[in-house]
Amino acid sequence: MTETVIHPSAIIEDGAVIGPDCRIGPFCVIGPQVRLGRGVVLKSHVVIAGDTSVGDETVIFPFACIGEAPQDLKFRGENTRLEIGARNRIREYVTMNPGTEGGGGLTLVGDDGLFMAGSHVAHDCRIGNRVILVNNVAIAGHCVLEDDVIVGGLSGVHQFVRIGRGAMIGALSMVAADVIPFGLVQGPRAHLDGLNLIGLKRRGAARSEIAALRDLLNHLGGGSFREAARAAAEGEPTPMQREVLDFILGPSDRSFLTPHP
Repeated sequence: MTETVIHPSAIIEDGAVIGPDCRIGPFCVIGPQVRLGRGVVLKSHVVIAGDTSVGDETVIFPFACIGEAPQDLKFRGENTRLEIGARNRIREYVTMNPGTEGGGGLTLVGDDGLFMAGSHVAHDCRIGNRVILVNNVAIAGHCVLEDDVIVGGLSGVHQFVRIGRGAMIGALSMVAADVIPFGLVQGPRAHLDGLNLIGLKRRGAARSEIAALRDLLNHLGGGSFREAARAAAEGEPTPMQREVLDFILGPSDRSFLTPHP
């Protein structure tokens, strides 16, 4: 048998679905369309609103506001959704918004993420697995962050930007264009500054793959990213090189962050 514990000061509106073995602390407010999975923990003073689902064993810390209306002047109260995966750690004062009608109606957050204090996930974003947003990171609407992305503290990501798998954004960066997988980006107006070597090594990438990625990055730095990527794709890229090339040649209306000359 599992038991859900709800503090008597918490407000659970009719219609909310609370899974087994949840812990809902003092002064939490849960709206009528909210669904909590198994073992979700709300520490205290957490607000969860809208059509929002929270995956198993996710922990949300005090004063987080999850699922409230998007910060988009075009939003007119239409029913849109926020889906949060399993085992996330959502720290104090984090905000996550649902989608908008114009953006597809869904904000999606994967599994095993860490969202540090004061970070923000805006409407219609797609956040992958094992993503880390450090304190006070702001992710604007319609962004895509693939698996294993780390965004350093006090950084901002412009709307519609894509950040490829395993990329790292240094602290205090403003990211206004797409970031290739495994890239390292930093600067007030951020630029590509090589590979995220620490992340690649932590994930067990072979030395040969890292060397191949370096060669590809050097090749891409000679002119247009897309033109250079098309040329490289005609060869015999390694699996990680292929992932980078597919990302560059994929659908996007934005340019790419490139190395400084």
